[in-house]
Amino acid sequence: MRLELREISKRFPGVLANDRISISADRGKVLGMLGENGAGKTTLMNILSGLYKPDSGSILIDGTERVFNDPVAAIEAGVGMVHQHFMLVPVFDVVEAVALGAETVKDAIGTFDRAAARKRIVALSEQYKLDVDPDARIENLPVGVRQRVEILKALYRHSDILVLDEPSAVLTPYETQELYSIIRSLTANGTTIIFITHKLNEVLEVADDIVVLRRGRVAGTADPKTATRQELANLMVGRDVELIVPKGPAKPGDVVLGLENVFVRDDRLEMKVNGVDLDVRGGEIVAIAGVQGNGQTELVEAITGLRALDSGTITIGGHHTEQDGPRQVSDLGVAHIPEDRGRDGLIAPMTIAENYILDSYYREPYSRRGIFDLAAVNERAGQGVKDFDIRTPSIETRAGSLSGGNQQKVVVAREFSVPVKLVIAAQPTRGLDVGSIEYIHRRLVEQRDAGAAIVIVSTELDEVLAVGDRIAVMFDGRIVGILSGDDATYENIGLLMGGATFGEGTAA
Repeated sequence: MRLELREISKRFPGVLANDRISISADRGKVLGMLGENGAGKTTLMNILSGLYKPDSGSILIDGTERVFNDPVAAIEAGVGMVHQHFMLVPVFDVVEAVALGAETVKDAIGTFDRAAARKRIVALSEQYKLDVDPDARIENLPVGVRQRVEILKALYRHSDILVLDEPSAVLTPYETQELYSIIRSLTANGTTIIFITHKLNEVLEVADDIVVLRRGRVAGTADPKTATRQELANLMVGRDVELIVPKGPAKPGDVVLGLENVFVRDDRLEMKVNGVDLDVRGGEIVAIAGVQGNGQTELVEAITGLRALDSGTITIGGHHTEQDGPRQVSDLGVAHIPEDRGRDGLIAPMTIAENYILDSYYREPYSRRGIFDLAAVNERAGQGVKDFDIRTPSIETRAGSLSGGNQQKVVVAREFSVPVKLVIAAQPTRGLDVGSIEYIHRRLVEQRDAGAAIVIVSTELDEVLAVGDRIAVMFDGRIVGILSGDDATYENIGLLMGGATFGEGTAA
């Protein structure tokens, strides 16, 4: 199907999200849609999928204008959307999750025909090389397989136009390559795909055409055969962007963070961190690389006081913190940028100003004898919005209404608004565009150069190579190697991430 969006506009209170946007996508092709967080990409696709109604403009499919008053109308017209945050019922199996809302019945009383649904799901899985077990329980599936289930759900509803919103945001590099294969299979069967992303390498690899949005408008188009990463980045942001933030050599000082034989269990009491030893010094950035699920999350939670150790010792600035909670750890000068900003970094219904003092509301000058000084709170938040370029109408704006990049800036601004000795940054740029990534990396390097010890946990190899002075690789709860200099290559890191070893001198 050929899709056209003509002169689409959509306004929210205080924000013109889409300003007369016109795009088109051809049958069996991939239209890559780039843009900063808040550029209007997701709003535009929510209009296409019937979640929002445009204030003006039109949607045409194969030359016929369509009006979608709700998602059902969009689905009936062949439009399917796989959202960045999956919408699957965890306790359902794959057949139930895929068929939900589009159940086939086998009798007059409406009994779900599971056998018919399962047969069709298996056929679709084989046709598009999705490789999904129809009887598996959703909550037991890896993230990459859950995404395939979401794609199956759209195909099950006869979607000819498929919108993928930041589809690789939570995928490993291997899972991302599998996704590309699935996309090629889909387009070969005539599916039109709109691929929303902020990752330049992805759009150049998978797209047939590229459109770039900036601040609610079409900033330009590009041909992936001739476009460069730098050109796309500049078009997205509207200025020259440094894809790799410049940093001088590290000048390590005293040990700030010491981990010795650390063991940590997960929520199911399974051992996830298996005897980690690591020292991080002031004035250096240690990047912890690894496929998600190899103990990084539990290790970060143990360091920041969010999870109890099973055994081992943690020292921060010479103080033992094994028994300390988050407040005690924070009081030692530890800044924590959590991997899930929506769950652990912000309280969405609260304002920017309120979120800004979550870690210091009980201290002067914001609180005296239990009474808030709102003037001091607002002054701090206002200065933070200015210093960290947080794009918001007001400090009274709810944090949950901000784009992902601006939410992350609120977290970083809060954590860096006081002197810090140690920064624990878990997936600090996940889901962010190139402009926000550049900004976060620059701030982390500034903290390093000011003498702080920095730990970055990331699944993005580009990120760990760009910012890490040393790179520690985790596999199966252990640090299996620490690399620096010429040894820190994609190949060597990838080898360690898969559990292999190479050469000598790579052990922690």
